[in-house]
Amino acid sequence: MEAKKIDKDNFEVYFRIFKLEKEFEVWVKNKADLKYTLLKTISICASSGDLGPKRKQGDYQVPEGFYEIATFNPNSSYHLAMKINYPNHSDQLKKTGADPGGDIMIHGYCVTIGCIPLENDPVEEVYVLATEAKNRKSNTQMAIYPCRFTEKNNLMLTKNYSEEKNKFWETLKKPYAHFDKNNTLPKITISKTGDYVFTE
Repeated sequence: MEAKKIDKDNFEVYFRIFKLEKEFEVWVKNKADLKYTLLKTISICASSGDLGPKRKQGDYQVPEGFYEIATFNPNSSYHLAMKINYPNHSDQLKKTGADPGGDIMIHGYCVTIGCIPLENDPVEEVYVLATEAKNRKSNTQMAIYPCRFTEKNNLMLTKNYSEEKNKFWETLKKPYAHFDKNNTLPKITISKTGDYVFTE
């Protein structure tokens, strides 16, 4: 962080997660800055489910959308764990079962039934960053995407997945492109139907 001119006493963290590529990006910035800097990219070491959002308990899906770290568990049986605030308002509105599920974690030990596992050394780094940001009154936000929305991947999604999933992914593409271009967080609201709405 010092090499990237990030003040270790006054910083914010942002995660971007790509399910297809199994990549976990860690971005940081000084609180006074607008733009984030990529600190490192970590491999996600196991996965479950398919591309697409989580819509009910027991579907083994990793959620897709926009979240933040809700709680920390230093005593997790999966080495360390950070709970994501799934289900958010969008997930509640779009659930297909009586219960949308919950307890989605970023954790160690490379096993998963809907969580985001990292190897133990990287999860320690991520955990420390997020807890230190929390200690500095900053919640760690994150975006979870099915994949990088490249031209090749967009064609793959259109060809291989349902119209319903592709309609949902369209709501993620503008926030994704905004961050890719500007390295600043997109402004997102949730509509009455649970859709993510991006505003410039």
